Amino acid sequence: GLRAYSSECHPSLDVLETDRAAEITVDVSGMPAEALRVLFRSGVLLVAGEKAPVPVAADQTFHLIEREFGRFARAVRLNGAFDVQNARARLRDGELTIVLPKLKERRGRGHRIPIA
Repeated sequence: GLRAYSSECHPSLDVLETDRAAEITVDVSGMPAEALRVLFRSGVLLVAGEKAPVPVAADQTFHLIEREFGRFARAVRLNGAFDVQNARARLRDGELTIVLPKLKERRGRGHRIPIA
């Protein structure tokens, strides 16, 4: 059957960094939100999910199969400190966009030391 085509799926992604946040957009067309998981742990953003194959009827023959399906996991290493509590993800038109706000860097800012 068509299971031979079911390899790992490799959705493409973009990582954009601004002064305020890191923004990751993953192409997850055909996947509902409940088939996706987003996790941030020790500097790595992990996006995992599963895209179900198109059901095939007995009288159908595919002539070309280019769209991947199956499980996937993409990991993105991010440098810096992020406000994970206020991170958000949204799914629109087949794109999963994750926004991780940056924490204000405390290093490099002058810290006044009181004189007793």
